[in-house]
Amino acid sequence: MPTNLIFDIKRYAINDGPGIRIVIFFKGCNLHCVWCHNPESISAKAEKLYSPSKCIKCGSCVEACEQNAITLSADGIVTDNQRCVMCGKCCEACPALALEMSGKVISVDEIITIIEKERVFFEQSGGGVTFSGGEPLLHSDLLIKLLEECGKRGIHRTVDTAGNVREETLLEVAKQTDLFLFDLKMMDSALHKLWTGSDNTLILQNLKKLAETGAGIIIRIPLIGGVNDSDENIEQTARFISELAGESKEVQLLPYHNIAQNKYQKLGRKDNSEKLREPDKETLTAAIEKYRKYGIRAGIGG
Repeated sequence: MPTNLIFDIKRYAINDGPGIRIVIFFKGCNLHCVWCHNPESISAKAEKLYSPSKCIKCGSCVEACEQNAITLSADGIVTDNQRCVMCGKCCEACPALALEMSGKVISVDEIITIIEKERVFFEQSGGGVTFSGGEPLLHSDLLIKLLEECGKRGIHRTVDTAGNVREETLLEVAKQTDLFLFDLKMMDSALHKLWTGSDNTLILQNLKKLAETGAGIIIRIPLIGGVNDSDENIEQTARFISELAGESKEVQLLPYHNIAQNKYQKLGRKDNSEKLREPDKETLTAAIEKYRKYGIRAGIGG
């Protein structure tokens, strides 16, 4: 199964860095956040998504599958994952678009060509390209090549990362990056591991090191009711950010909302929305005030 997969390309994005941007989403992540809005981004392998409500039970996918991995039932199609090789031919054959592939190998030249087509919007708005995921730094070789090519063309480069990678990798990427959107979940390491599958020791160390380089950084914090919206966590987070190197610090709060439920259903997985809740307005207001008290620019992000 090839790595370095791209699972989505979003044009005309306005919440992923300055101006109008194109966002390139890498597939694969080494965190497993319970609240993940892009569950199709976690696996580094290609995946197939199925929408039963769209399926017209025509059997086109069954005929297209050379592996005989698909059968048609009264409730829709059933895929034998032991036989399926994720070739995507069933998705191509589906007239109702009930099947779709998540994850495609695209070359550097192909991606740059796609980016270049959006240049007029970058120039008019002060935008550029944002590399996101998943975790783009898990694909550092491809990422650096893309960053270098964009740099040669004068295109503003933003990288959206959780920072859970080797320090050497992060600092190498930083040489070719104009702005980082650095995701910071919570301060307590044990709770971080409970909710994301990994402790945050490396993440906090990397954020400190990155700030010391003078890199442009916007810290983005998903705010989830009952997870990281406590007064204690907000206070600890504000204090930690205020002590980072550099004078200008900015935080964007990303309130949790259950928009990914349909994606979990398409993947045949159970979502965890029953464990989570949206933060109330009072909590959001208090959090923003707390960050500002520590001299940090803070607001609600997209």
